[in-house]
Amino acid sequence: MAESMKGLHRTHRCTEVSNENIGETVTVMGWVQKRRNLGSLIFIDLRDRSGLLQIVFDEPKVGSEGFAKAETLRSEFVVAVTGTVEKRTAAVNENLKTGDIEVIAENIRILSESETPPFPIEENSQTKDDLRLRYRYLDLRRPDLQRNLMMKSKVAMLLRNFMAQEGFLEIETPILTKSTPEGARDYLVPSRVHPGNFYALPQSPQLFKQLLMCSGYDRYFQIARCFRDEDLRADRQPEFTQADMELSFVDVDDVIELNERLLQYVFREAIGVQVNLPIQRMTWREAMDRFGTDKPDTRFGMELVNVSELVVGCGFGVFTGALEQGGSVRGINVKGQGAMPRKKIDKLVEFAKGYGAKGLAYLAVNEDGSYKSSFAKFMTEEELHSLVEHMQGKPGDLLLFAADKNKLVWEVLGALRLELAKQLELIDSNQYNFLWVTDFPLLEWSEEENRFMAMHHPFTMPMEEDWDKIDSDPGAVRAKAYDIVLNGTELGGGSVRIHQNDIQEKMLEALGFTKESAYEQFGFLLDAFRYGVPPHAGLAYGLDRMVMLMMKCDSIRDVIAFPKVKDASCLMTDAPNVVDEKQLEELALVIDLEEEKEQ
Repeated sequence: MAESMKGLHRTHRCTEVSNENIGETVTVMGWVQKRRNLGSLIFIDLRDRSGLLQIVFDEPKVGSEGFAKAETLRSEFVVAVTGTVEKRTAAVNENLKTGDIEVIAENIRILSESETPPFPIEENSQTKDDLRLRYRYLDLRRPDLQRNLMMKSKVAMLLRNFMAQEGFLEIETPILTKSTPEGARDYLVPSRVHPGNFYALPQSPQLFKQLLMCSGYDRYFQIARCFRDEDLRADRQPEFTQADMELSFVDVDDVIELNERLLQYVFREAIGVQVNLPIQRMTWREAMDRFGTDKPDTRFGMELVNVSELVVGCGFGVFTGALEQGGSVRGINVKGQGAMPRKKIDKLVEFAKGYGAKGLAYLAVNEDGSYKSSFAKFMTEEELHSLVEHMQGKPGDLLLFAADKNKLVWEVLGALRLELAKQLELIDSNQYNFLWVTDFPLLEWSEEENRFMAMHHPFTMPMEEDWDKIDSDPGAVRAKAYDIVLNGTELGGGSVRIHQNDIQEKMLEALGFTKESAYEQFGFLLDAFRYGVPPHAGLAYGLDRMVMLMMKCDSIRDVIAFPKVKDASCLMTDAPNVVDEKQLEELALVIDLEEEKEQ
């Protein structure tokens, strides 16, 4: 039977007890990790969020009733123990923070009993994800997950401290807001008071933080909850946390300088990593040409090389065909892998096809300097030699080539480069490589929508020197946008915002909005621009991603207390789920799901 807390007061968490407390009486509380019964002595490892502490039950010290209670203890029982801290005389555990001390119990209360958990509560659990997520409240007792969430709390506190010192005001923005057509899908919330109308959950606080700049608040900051109805990935969840900011009277360099100091402070204080300033900058075009992605991992080489000019007019139709269609031919040099078996190369070809490639061309430089290639018969010895030389190929290297439209070639080789780096263990997990990517295209063409869309969002300021191309060559207009990348993951991104009404209207026109539809969607912002708007810019970090990278986790789920799975459902609460008919009637909603036809 569970006992009460009456008269009890916890004096220490488990690992707060140290050599300094030897001889003192302490009261500790937590969960039983395991029990060892040696007959005359019973040992338990007591666990709380701080770690483990060994408790010793000796019948003469704890009494026969206390000893009897200790004999009933099982894993995950919740107990309170009062006793004296002593130096361990034997079995010192150097792997534990409290490994050289123990508490000799004088009193024990069983605060709660536990059934046998469906899986062991242990670090680096091998239990299947679905089972752990179904019992997430138990999973969260694991020390590694607890460290992650404690780190997330610490990082949030550090961010708040830094922003306060820099003169930022923390201001909340609405969760129930208006749906906008740009960006990812919104999560919609039906209104009871306005039947047939819907709120949207915010994908970001973007418009509201711009309005705060219009309102004269100068520097805004928020740890903001955001929601996007999009497909999940290892670094993406339907609801997530942003560290969001906006500043007035600034340009690109001002925002970057402040955020470099912020990153240096947070990474030093949180995990002891020194971020050297200034952080390297790279234009979007350079990042795509060298790494095939706008979020490059620069911890290893194997950069893309454009060989288009070398293969013009060669006899290999795959190369020349891509060039005739306005595409390019690019390659990567996989150093020292010239003897890679054909089966492995074939697997790489299949990997590339998964990203839309029709195939991969390869050329291995043998140790004697001769070539083994999938396209050698279509090219002269001189052409092959020139290709190898341009790729800085040496005996023992493997050269892989993709030929197609630029966008596809970048994507295929960018992904292949990362895959090979993982296979060949080229990545130093202890390295933290930061990179600013700048000068993004303002617009990108959507084949699906058959129109230009904003690469970031419709409120991003174009480069002044490119604005005259907005009608004649919209795809050539660069944006005053910047992303901060860490080890191949976008950590955050932002831009200078449009603060002139005429430019904002023209930008929306380029995205296919009429003046009427623009005011229908964004009238409150455009109206605000009529009353004196300061130049402003901002940036937002994915807080979950930041902590995921700090803690070297493979998935963002490991830094979120109650995450969703791939289909955006919660296995623990069984959400989303059906609701009562009465609730639907109050919202004037009718569910019309077409019944599945029998096969």
